Amino acid sequence: MSSGTQELRFRKPTNKEEKPKAAPAARHTGILQDQLRRAQRRPWIPSFSLAVRILFLIRVSGAMYSNISDCDEVFNFWEPLHFLEQGYGFQTWEHSPVYALRSWAYILLHYIPPRIGKIILAGDKAPFFAVRIFLATISVFIEAKLYRTIVEKINDRVGRYYFFFMLFSAGTWISTTAFLPSSFTMYTSSLAFSYAFEPTSSNKNRRTLLATLLFATGGIIGWPFALALAIPFILEELLVYGTDLVTPDARLSWMSKRFTRLFGAGLTAALIFIPVVFFDSLAYGKPTIVPWNIVRYNIFGGSERGPELYGTEPWYFYLNNLILNFNVLILLALVSAPALAVTYFVDRKRLGFYTPNANQSSPFTILAFRLAPLYLWMGILALQPHKEERFMFPAYPLVCFNAAVCVYLIRGWLEVAFIGLTKSPYKASQTLIFRNFTFSVVVASSLISLSRILALWHYYHSPLTVAFEFQFQELPRLLNDTGLLPVYPADMEEDEKPRIDLTPIQEFDLKLCYGKEWYRFPGHYLVPTGVQVEFVKSEFDGMLPRHFEEKMPEEEGAEHGGVLAELANRWWLKPQTRFVPKDLNDLNKEDLSHYVPVHQCDYLVDLDFPLHPRSSAFEPRYTTMTDTWERVSCHPFLDAAHSSPLTRMFWLPGEAWQSGNEYGDYCLLKNIERVKIKEEVARRILDDFA
Repeated sequence: MSSGTQELRFRKPTNKEEKPKAAPAARHTGILQDQLRRAQRRPWIPSFSLAVRILFLIRVSGAMYSNISDCDEVFNFWEPLHFLEQGYGFQTWEHSPVYALRSWAYILLHYIPPRIGKIILAGDKAPFFAVRIFLATISVFIEAKLYRTIVEKINDRVGRYYFFFMLFSAGTWISTTAFLPSSFTMYTSSLAFSYAFEPTSSNKNRRTLLATLLFATGGIIGWPFALALAIPFILEELLVYGTDLVTPDARLSWMSKRFTRLFGAGLTAALIFIPVVFFDSLAYGKPTIVPWNIVRYNIFGGSERGPELYGTEPWYFYLNNLILNFNVLILLALVSAPALAVTYFVDRKRLGFYTPNANQSSPFTILAFRLAPLYLWMGILALQPHKEERFMFPAYPLVCFNAAVCVYLIRGWLEVAFIGLTKSPYKASQTLIFRNFTFSVVVASSLISLSRILALWHYYHSPLTVAFEFQFQELPRLLNDTGLLPVYPADMEEDEKPRIDLTPIQEFDLKLCYGKEWYRFPGHYLVPTGVQVEFVKSEFDGMLPRHFEEKMPEEEGAEHGGVLAELANRWWLKPQTRFVPKDLNDLNKEDLSHYVPVHQCDYLVDLDFPLHPRSSAFEPRYTTMTDTWERVSCHPFLDAAHSSPLTRMFWLPGEAWQSGNEYGDYCLLKNIERVKIKEEVARRILDDFA
């Protein structure tokens, strides 16, 4: 490989036609004009700072408006964070010290943003958006860093395609602000690839150390299975020369040096275990290695346990999901490796001029290692019976990268074909065919992704909308009706009114209940302080979360003594995390103590499909029980089972498109009698006080 490809820079070969010799001055002028033309043809590439600004606008929009797409995000991460920060929330079996499958060290990383959010803005939901904006900001800088690495170390056009693919894809809209370990490993893996995408060299110790540390951080703090993404990087470190020139007699010493360097980086990365194990052991009250617990449960759990208890999906589940989130990009990403093989035969100089040499690495070999992680990750996940959308998050940037490489390679085929037909490289450089091809791919994929994002908003945002209206419309109305909230003159300006104080609502002891919609509960951060959230029985017969202990039982504290308990009492935020609940299990077996009778609920969130009613003993149509339940707020929610496959996947304006969809009513219901009694009690208290 020649010096021109030492950093895997893909360069279009120049084909110069023979020209008569010119005078020195004329030749100098011609060179300047040629350089000017080349500069004018150079593709527009955003700088790092501009990329950060553009990405920040999109990612913060996602933080403010994207849905919560996974109940695991709420119950295993938002709720424990809320418990650490405010002292109450729901606890899943994964957070029981008996199983310890979730890392409190990971949750602790997000403890400061909600505290800052409450200082900057009043209201219960400020911490929620503070965390999301925090995640968006982290993602922005990492995305920009990887983008610039692709531009500088691989190819500027590939970098540009990658930037726009990542910017507008529905997959990144969902994943970049999700409070999930899989999103965390997406951050760490992307940052690791920003170093791993540099060509390997025996002289580049920084590349090896930083990439290893970042891969390890994602696996230890986030999700251990994401370490599989590092396998191609490890193989490249050990087997690929990269920019090294290695003679046959020096090959053994070269391999020894590479292995020693990688082993040393691995030992350094293992130090990350120390703080993680320390904080998790404090939280659970016993020595705990969460990554091992996750691996043990998922792989060695036995026939009665394991992820299959929570559902299985066919092998093509991820393919369908990726088509929804990345449309044509996933198809391009999957053919990137075959496209590289085709390019080797039809456009070999596409990756730059190089001389085949047994002592050097081919740029095709190096690029193949860059494309490999996506195939490896998809293969591993497709073989697992239990599949979830979030499992694919760590590979989302790779989908965009592989697709960008494929577009670049296909553009090369088109140029070769055009030159073959016209016999003129000059005409090929002037035609708009190739630019229009890549522009069409970028625009088409972006518009389809935008349509998908709008579909998620229009079709499935009602659970968040109902939660907002409960806090900012229904509860202020309740306080107004009882006189606990002052009524301001109609002509008073909004900025002159004091902020709404919902503190008096705590005196009502209100219960907000979820039945069959338990898995769409948005979390306590979106429920006002003082409102108790409960579950009512539905047809679901699996394990639902319980409430964290708000105070440590005395007998439990005495039973779990020792050094860790003393440290936890002194340094850990909530020693209740080491309490062992008796009503949680890892077999997904229902515990009836997690439910309350529906007649004890003041408010109930329920979903009804009037055109296709669904009713059972445990899931009656509460919205039709008008003697007991009054509709407070209802919003359309897509009935996917009775909607056209195309119109339910994407959103377009106009009645013609929307006629293919059917909707239900996602409602906040009020228990008429219970709320009326509490209003009367509040008025009586106010009258007595007056």
